[in-house]
Amino acid sequence: MGGFGERRKLLELLVELVSRPRPLVCVLPTASGDHADHIEPLERVYGDVDCELEIVTLFGKPVDPAARVTRADAVVVSGGNTANMLAIWRVHGVDQALREAWERGAVLGGASAGANCWFAASVTDSFGPQLAPLHDGLGLLAGSFCPHYDADELRRPVFTALVRDGFPAGYAADDDCGLIFEGTELSEVVTQRAEARAYRVTATGEEPLEARLLA
Repeated sequence: MGGFGERRKLLELLVELVSRPRPLVCVLPTASGDHADHIEPLERVYGDVDCELEIVTLFGKPVDPAARVTRADAVVVSGGNTANMLAIWRVHGVDQALREAWERGAVLGGASAGANCWFAASVTDSFGPQLAPLHDGLGLLAGSFCPHYDADELRRPVFTALVRDGFPAGYAADDDCGLIFEGTELSEVVTQRAEARAYRVTATGEEPLEARLLA
């Protein structure tokens, strides 16, 4: 997903992709420093969904975060600082827990940093006000990702220039647009805003991807 905001339809779809009733949904707000502003909107959305919600925080004194992530049916990752989030996950073993959850079929998703993290590489403002490449994502998905493609005027020129210069090819998504992967293959693009798009970006340019508008 490009970003959360009021993207209720995308958040609800993430849970609908789980194949069992009343799934355990784990929220990881690490990228925001576990800030309440990134937790409360998700609590409001998932409070109306038939699921069991668990907020797994890593600041302060975390309680078995890796074990709690491993057993989740779905994991939702908030936005914030991608690089800091990855570093903290690795300290606590959450990176491996996410891989284990994914390998047994859990649904993983998120917005901004929560979309960047699944790819091998991404474009981020984690290191300061200027956009920069990040090469050490979780690597569950090959290639690269760029969120907020239509919300930040610098995202498109920075990402396309990086890819032209040898950065891994990958995908970009406007806000309100989500990419669904089955395993490592892109299966569908969905959007809750008609004009929002996703793109496949290579050294030769960008290819708009057909998207299904969520009702």
